[in-house]
Amino acid sequence: MTGYRLAIFDFDGTLADSADWFFGIMNDVARRYGFREIGEEEREALRGRPNREVIRALGVPTWKLPLIATHMRGLVRENAGRIPLFPRTPQLLADLSAAGLKVVIASSNDRDTILRILGPETAAHVSAVAGGASLFGKAAKFRRLMREFGAAPSETVAIGDEQRDVEAAAQAGIASIAVTWGFATLPALTAAQPTALVADTDELLRLLLAGRA
Repeated sequence: MTGYRLAIFDFDGTLADSADWFFGIMNDVARRYGFREIGEEEREALRGRPNREVIRALGVPTWKLPLIATHMRGLVRENAGRIPLFPRTPQLLADLSAAGLKVVIASSNDRDTILRILGPETAAHVSAVAGGASLFGKAAKFRRLMREFGAAPSETVAIGDEQRDVEAAAQAGIASIAVTWGFATLPALTAAQPTALVADTDELLRLLLAGRA
């Protein structure tokens, strides 16, 4: 058998359609932690900038990032019932699992929250959930998951919707697939230079299963 053996998915913006909920609470979080509130027009502009630039533009002190991340995880946990999966997510994960690909999730969200949003039927197609990743700490999660499943870098791919997902994959020495239906804009994702860009789940499925026998 050739091709990918391990697919590491981001959660928010890749499998879960959380953007509207996230933007709905963003200014409340800004008031709580003393960084700049933004309107809808600037929000769209920020989608085209790397994560570190967004943090600087909002005036978020680096030392506050862990506090904000903890608070956000709590909000997601409390509002899990309001955050849907993308419509094609359950079938995508089922198809990948049926083809023998190990599907795992690496996310800043808590593991239990992710499983709750997935629901038991869809979660059954996921081999592991590595939650609690720091904002720029996914590369370490990727390496741990590769060790856990005995997958070589050449057999592993990370799938995400932001530039930091592509950066983390490069740091871990693995391929990356950027999806265009999440947070970052197409030009921003293109500039990050992922291994591949996909616009829909059918295309993603073909790429992930290419070369398998």
